[in-house]
Amino acid sequence: MIQTASSPRSSRPASGTSDPVRRALILTLITLLALLAGWLLQGPLETAAFVVAYLAGGVPAATEALRSLRSERKLDVDLLMVLAALGAASIGQALDGAILLFLFSLSNTLQDWAMGRTRRAIEALGRLSPQEASVRRSGHEQRVPLNELRVGDTLILKPGERVPADAEVLLGRSSLDESAITGESVPVDKAPGAHLASGTVNLEGYLEARVLRPAGESTLARLIRMVESAQAAKSPVETLADRWESPYATAVLAATPLVFAALHYLGGLPADAAWYRAMTFMVVASPCAVVISTPAVMLSAMAAAARGGVLFKSAAALEALSRVRSVAFDKTGTLTTGRMELLDLEVPGGHEEQALALAAALEGRSEHPIARAITRAASERGLSPELALEDVQALPGRGITGLLAGEAVWAGNLRLAQERGAVLGADLEAAVKRLEVRGRTVVLLGQERRIIALLGVADAPRPQAGAALEALRRAGVTRLVMLTGDRPGPALEVARQVGVQEVRAGLLPEDKLAAVRALPRPVAVVGDGVNDAPALSAADLGIGMAQGTDVALESADVVLARNDLNKLAAAWRLSRAARRTVIFNLSFAFAIIAVVGTLSVLGQVPLPLGVIAHEGGTVFVVFMGLRLLLYRV
Repeated sequence: MIQTASSPRSSRPASGTSDPVRRALILTLITLLALLAGWLLQGPLETAAFVVAYLAGGVPAATEALRSLRSERKLDVDLLMVLAALGAASIGQALDGAILLFLFSLSNTLQDWAMGRTRRAIEALGRLSPQEASVRRSGHEQRVPLNELRVGDTLILKPGERVPADAEVLLGRSSLDESAITGESVPVDKAPGAHLASGTVNLEGYLEARVLRPAGESTLARLIRMVESAQAAKSPVETLADRWESPYATAVLAATPLVFAALHYLGGLPADAAWYRAMTFMVVASPCAVVISTPAVMLSAMAAAARGGVLFKSAAALEALSRVRSVAFDKTGTLTTGRMELLDLEVPGGHEEQALALAAALEGRSEHPIARAITRAASERGLSPELALEDVQALPGRGITGLLAGEAVWAGNLRLAQERGAVLGADLEAAVKRLEVRGRTVVLLGQERRIIALLGVADAPRPQAGAALEALRRAGVTRLVMLTGDRPGPALEVARQVGVQEVRAGLLPEDKLAAVRALPRPVAVVGDGVNDAPALSAADLGIGMAQGTDVALESADVVLARNDLNKLAAAWRLSRAARRTVIFNLSFAFAIIAVVGTLSVLGQVPLPLGVIAHEGGTVFVVFMGLRLLLYRV
């Protein structure tokens, strides 16, 4: 298990400052600068520099040590490090003590840097909810704060507005983007009686809806509570170092006076000689190399990963990835591009270019994602959709109509085709079913009562997804699963194309969370939407796509900055190399402490040689960590 040798910072209050990370970083830099000044200067200036280094590097640790001792009745590494530094100073080795305090301060700063993820995730979720809502009261439209919404209020939702609370449609038709909440890749049509989830976006039509639940009990509010719960359950994993630091500190602190007493009273050594050996023992036994073993490795590995576009938010995330054997993927925006694409064009009578140009001319008047996919496809083929259309009208939930040279032309779903009196026939019905089985959303293009073409639109898989998943299998990941809120048809088609055998579709956020908790541990989750946030937090490791929502990025432990799934396998191998290096470093550091510490008690290692062994061991483990900077992700 990879651990850090510093005390867990997540439990420490941020009192006294609005930015504890900045304060910790400033104190660490002051300690370093004062250390260097004391090394280079002489006389009173040297003494003054070391005093500053000891105050900047030692006071925060001493304060925390006293708090732990008073409130938890526990000795920890904070106290050991401060006493070891003072012990070094008492026998004329102030520089060694300052180095100990700087390295310890650096390690704690790294922990502080990662502790704010939960708070930022919750804030990102909260930003999805509008601050105000439009309601109809006493026959008049008015804006009210979100916390004043009441069950039974009539919401007024205009195009582009986000739904502020769970509601039921009373009037109007529209399509809603539910991808952030459910993962559904295709906008969902809504008509009177349909349910609206808070946090979803009204795309095109005017809607009136009745509030079903207060804002505090909405779908979005439940997501916030799930993220809080999942991240709270995960926090013990990040504080495992607490299991060994207190026994170690207690043992060394108890052993130091015993060493002095045994050498002086039993061994007959003069008090000053016994004190010299005891202090040498404390300096050698102080876990300087242990403290820096993990940060040196983790910082190097994280820097190498960042250079390749994989951003780890903490050393715990890097360690967690090394143990992962199962990976669960979201579909929309993760295994797929998250953008609707025209994948099929079937024109029974031929003339594909003319049909696509007509469809693009109609859909060019709409901002619907399906419409944008069709117009984009026409543009990529160099087709000009500028036809002389007249009386173009969008019909929310059905499609779009217009007139071309006096004849009605239209593009939409099967419902619109039936309204226009179009008859599909056996061949076209079979073609529609075939496209739907393959996960396509079918757009029918017609003129008067005749169907001209069938267009199949879907969220296309990422080009590198299949190769990335195969690379994960070769690297040693044993189980790959797709968890999606999308329909079974599109999910199974994408799974077939990218090579995932295990698919669970139609999942709500709470269903995803339950599925992740049921998977064999340790498990990683890769996702990009709000609906993925609870699962990302509950997994041993959450991996977010850089193009994803703010809450997914904040809930994730790792971010793929370039949205490149191919980086996952290389990052997994890097994490394994980092774990092996940390295990070696810790074994080496404790071996140095055991061997040199014993020899120092026996008088076979004078202080200068002990310092050389101590600092040499520190330099060696740092070098072992820096090797990972050469790793290519």
